[in-house]
Amino acid sequence: MHSKNLSDIEAIKSLVHSYCEGLHNADVNILQSIFSDDVVLKAPDIRRTLKEWLLLVEKRPVPSELGLPFSYQILAVDIVGEQAMVKLVCPLFEHVYIDYLGLLKERGQWIIVNKMYADII
Repeated sequence: MHSKNLSDIEAIKSLVHSYCEGLHNADVNILQSIFSDDVVLKAPDIRRTLKEWLLLVEKRPVPSELGLPFSYQILAVDIVGEQAMVKLVCPLFEHVYIDYLGLLKERGQWIIVNKMYADII
């Protein structure tokens, strides 16, 4: 594998880990720092701006404070040039979500520009 791909994979895995930590600790500062300001989060029949979503995260219970396990898992990373798609299992509270995170590498940094998610349980 090309070394550029290896460094991109590590950078993406680090960003996704920050995303999971942000969710688990309800840390809106971390989450805001890794999302594009113009992102729209999408689920079946739901569309939210980043600001709307962060307000919900801020107001909900904090999984880490409830003693819930940190059991997020990357299922797939697909990189083509300076775009990537990450498939992720996100267990939150009584739900298990599959998130598809769309990333772009801009100004040398990976950033989440799209999030689609659905509850599978």
